[in-house]
Amino acid sequence: MSWFTRKDKGIQTPTEFKREAPDGLWYQCPSCKKALHTREHRLFAFTCSSCNYHEKIGSQEYFELLFDQSRYTELDPMLSSGDPLNFTDTKKYTDRVKATEHKTGLKDAVRAAYGDMNGMPITIAAMDFSFIGGSMGSVVGEKISRAIDHSLKTGTPFLMISRSGGARMMEAGFSLMQMAKTSARLALLAEAKIPYISLLTDPTTGGVTASFAMLGDFNIAEPGALIGFAGPRVIKETIGKDLPKGFQSADFVLDHGFLDFIVDRKDMKDKLSALLGMLKK
Repeated sequence: MSWFTRKDKGIQTPTEFKREAPDGLWYQCPSCKKALHTREHRLFAFTCSSCNYHEKIGSQEYFELLFDQSRYTELDPMLSSGDPLNFTDTKKYTDRVKATEHKTGLKDAVRAAYGDMNGMPITIAAMDFSFIGGSMGSVVGEKISRAIDHSLKTGTPFLMISRSGGARMMEAGFSLMQMAKTSARLALLAEAKIPYISLLTDPTTGGVTASFAMLGDFNIAEPGALIGFAGPRVIKETIGKDLPKGFQSADFVLDHGFLDFIVDRKDMKDKLSALLGMLKK
C-alpha cells in the first residue's frame, strides 16, 4: 500500500504560472544537437564543447577574440556601397543595401581594424556573411585595400578573415575589378616583406577564393570550412564525373596542398601570435 495516492493524472499547471526559458540563454549545436549554455559557448570561442563544431561568426566576434582586451580602432567604418549600375532584380540594389544595413547594423560585408594581439600590433580585415552573403563589391575591395595600405604605412602584419559567397552580382564588372585591385595591393605588401596571413572560414568561395583569400604567405583555415571556387553541382556537370567524398572541405583542401594548416578557433590567437613571432626572428 502506497503512502500517497495521486487523485489527478498528470501535472496540471495554470498558464499564468508557466515559465519559459529566456531567449538566447541556450544554444543548440546544429551538428551534434547538444544544448549548451550561451556563456559556455562563448567561452569556447563559439565552438561546441562536445563535437567541436565551429559556429559561423562575424567580424565583431573575431575582433573580440583576437584583439587584446577586445580593444581596437576601426578603419573607415562609414564607407558604404553606391549603385553604379542602377541595378534592380526583385528590388532595387539601393533598397537591398539599406534593408541589410538596418537588419545587421553593418555598412558592408567587411570591417577592418588595428590593435594589439598578444602585445603584437596587427591589422585585421574580417568579412561578414550576414551582409548579402559576404559578397565582394566595390566597398569590400576598397576597405581591404585601405587596410593593406595601413599595414604598409605602419609596417604591421595583415590578417584577412574571409567568409564569402563570391562576387556581388549587383555590381557586375565593378565587383570583379576588386580581385585585381586587392591582389595588386597584396603584391606591394609582399615587396615590403610584411607578413600576410589569410584565414579561410566557412564558406569561402567564388571570386574571393580566386583572389586575396589564396594569396597569403600562410593560408590557414578553421576546421570544417567549405573552401572552393564553383559549387560542387556546377563542377560535376562541367567535368561529368562524381566528386570525391569531402570535396572542398578544409581537410580535403589541406591534403591537396592549398592550405598550410588548419587551426582550431580556440587556439587561433596563440597560434597566430606564435607564427608572427617566428617571422620576426
